Amino acid sequence: MKNNNILLLLVLTSFFSFSQSYEFETTVDLDATDVISQGNTGTCWSFSASSFLESEVMRLTGKQIDLSEMYTVRHTYSKKAWNYVMRQGKIQFSQGGLGHDVINSISEYGVVPNEVYSGLIGNQEKHNHSKMADSLKTILKHYLNDSKTYTSDWKKDVEHILDFYLGDDLKNFTYDGKQYTPQSFLEMTTLKPEDYITITSFTHEPYYSNFILNIPDNFSNGDFYNVTLDDLVSIANHALKNGYSIELDCDVSEKTFSAKHGLAMIPADNTSEALINISPEKDITADFRQQEFENFNTTDDHLMHITGMLKDQNGTNYYKVKNSWGKTGLGNDGYIYMSEAYFKLKTISIMIHKDALPNAIKTKLLLN
Repeated sequence: MKNNNILLLLVLTSFFSFSQSYEFETTVDLDATDVISQGNTGTCWSFSASSFLESEVMRLTGKQIDLSEMYTVRHTYSKKAWNYVMRQGKIQFSQGGLGHDVINSISEYGVVPNEVYSGLIGNQEKHNHSKMADSLKTILKHYLNDSKTYTSDWKKDVEHILDFYLGDDLKNFTYDGKQYTPQSFLEMTTLKPEDYITITSFTHEPYYSNFILNIPDNFSNGDFYNVTLDDLVSIANHALKNGYSIELDCDVSEKTFSAKHGLAMIPADNTSEALINISPEKDITADFRQQEFENFNTTDDHLMHITGMLKDQNGTNYYKVKNSWGKTGLGNDGYIYMSEAYFKLKTISIMIHKDALPNAIKTKLLLN
């Protein structure tokens, strides 16, 4: 009995000596606007890219401007509806989108501040697009089922629904005592849509080429520059260390992605204990990443905004990722501390300013 007690004491001592709760040191912390909530919508793509562009405005001008996510959402829905009808309903029509949809929208329609177009009607305090999305799809399906008996103009009907749920479109407005159009406001921010590129890493296409990534939310057929997995990490690290934040498209379905704990990692033993105590992580290779993409364990289900870097007490690198699920009841004030292993496995793509690329990779991508 005495020997058993000694053995148990040794086991417990060993466990507690190796069990380490997380201690983080910030190594890069870039300017960003406050964490907010996308509400009951599938518009993380607009919230993440708008947050990214807000940081870009701060980097370029020093101004802090709360950009309207819903002005972009409104115009993107019109594009989605046209695309869905012209393809005769043979594609997805949903609330989802990608970062380049925001870039496409501001290029064509400009940008406005949130204070003049919040997308909240009347006394609404939270976004909820479930009824709007259903109404839009009902119109589109009705038209596609029998366009000859559709008695009105489906395009105008789509605009009426967007007016009802988000508010009338804007042609001009006053901000900070000055008159603007959406295009002149874009000029004031100094944002140039052509300066932003999307980077990915997959083995089914040649490296250092660009291609259209076939994922459900890429309705606008945006193209992606393809680099090696090591270069994807190098690009992210180089950008952040040189003052450029990053828009991130990734998978958040892993049980070790936790908004509650504010952490995301890929533990070697797949245990959620890693959310409490530091655990060894899997070695992520390009082949494993590709396998997880092709078997749909990695999908493009959420977009966020990387605003910095951290290290734990063992020197492991993490990314400081701004989420759009609010702050209440969530760890790290609504931010996710994402390990490099999680980033390598679960990233679909990143969007950056082209000047954030290391020169050697710029040359390989023929962007010089």
